[in-house]
Amino acid sequence: MNTRIAPVLGDEQSTVLGLKPYNHIEKIIDNVLPFTERLILAKGEIIHYFNNEIRQCFLLIHGSVALHRRGDGIVLNSESSPFILGVSSQLSSEHLYVRAVETSEVASVSLECFNRVIAEHNLWEHFSNLLIYTASRVYEHCAQISQMSAYDIIRFQLVELMQEPDAIRQNITAAAYIKSRTYLSRSGIMRILAELRTGKYITMERGVLLDIHHLPRKY
Repeated sequence: MNTRIAPVLGDEQSTVLGLKPYNHIEKIIDNVLPFTERLILAKGEIIHYFNNEIRQCFLLIHGSVALHRRGDGIVLNSESSPFILGVSSQLSSEHLYVRAVETSEVASVSLECFNRVIAEHNLWEHFSNLLIYTASRVYEHCAQISQMSAYDIIRFQLVELMQEPDAIRQNITAAAYIKSRTYLSRSGIMRILAELRTGKYITMERGVLLDIHHLPRKY
């Protein structure tokens, strides 16, 4: 690592993840829940947005899930409860699937029914806040990994990981978390993490991220 470190990072909590509109999401869930079918997902279990050609969406009641892209399996987003999946990509979702990060409870409902409840109960303000948050999360992820250096990408992903719930953060290594969300090589990720750990910028135990101590802006 370059021995001349730039000023330390002071905005570790500035990502979109910290702006999740909990009240709006819970309001939608309360209204849609009576029309759903609940199911428990085991850790690693996958669900799809189509069931017998009927487009589904999912209310995440408990637990955490990750949204993957088909083909390369890259993680586009991860969320903990409460959340609603499958309503921001209504025109195209065949290239996506959802995987449970831990044992989780979801409630499935047809997209048609979901949209009808939104309209009948005039939940547009709540729905728009959910859509803004969801779009911002995906945009932030894509913008960061497409415009930054390898270190910048890792720095951003470490901040994201630190803000994840304990169920996610304590059950995945920092290297695996970053690798699943980027095209960086595992060896490159491990090298930078090792140098950050040696420089006491991060604390890890058996690869699991425990704390961040003011990540440097430049590498």
